[in-house]
Amino acid sequence: MKIQIIPCLQDNYSYLIIDEENNIACVVDPSEADPIIKYLENTQIKLKFILNTHHHYDHVGGNEKLKSKYGASVIGYKEDKERIPGIDILISDQETWIHKNFEAKIIHIPGHTLGHICFYFYKDKSVFTGDTLFSLGCGRIFEGTYEQMFNSLMKLKELPKNTKVFCGHEYTLQNSKFCMAHDENNANLKTKVNDIKLKLKAGLSTIPSTIEDELECNIFLRSCNLETFSKLRDLKDNF
Repeated sequence: MKIQIIPCLQDNYSYLIIDEENNIACVVDPSEADPIIKYLENTQIKLKFILNTHHHYDHVGGNEKLKSKYGASVIGYKEDKERIPGIDILISDQETWIHKNFEAKIIHIPGHTLGHICFYFYKDKSVFTGDTLFSLGCGRIFEGTYEQMFNSLMKLKELPKNTKVFCGHEYTLQNSKFCMAHDENNANLKTKVNDIKLKLKAGLSTIPSTIEDELECNIFLRSCNLETFSKLRDLKDNF
């Protein structure tokens, strides 16, 4: 399996997960269709599925155009069926979705939105976390509660350490500034920040991260209790 990062809009990432054996792909969170169409046309790969982590426009904006052009099926959380454009396949928490070489466990991770999920491709050791877990950060809480977001992060924290984390935005540098402000003696974080700056200077993405990196450097994942997490989330909102 190959994962292709597709930059979209100002700072969004969509991802093409490519089954090279069958020359088919699914796209995660297509915020717009054109960059994805361009890649598909250049490679002659067939788009079969559209996977949505949540309903926000910058994660579903390309759904209908891609569905119309390729006949791709839209997959989303069952409780968000009224909010995800073009949804065809309703999935549930802890369900395993399988099609040919695609195989993902669905994990409900509310907080940013009530219907937020992630797609954990366990055989490929990759998780697509949308706007719940970012590299060195976590999403704002729009619909859920602090407790829901904290519990969602704790679920992700339990994934194998070598799991690659593909999140919804290139927020890593800004997130690193907040982490450094509150965890300045963290040697792993300092190393991570240097690596981030080198990647961005070279015009590269800082994604994917890994669960191990986040456990070592992400101050939200390092929060040991709900009270600490909630205080940090409030501080980040005003940072």
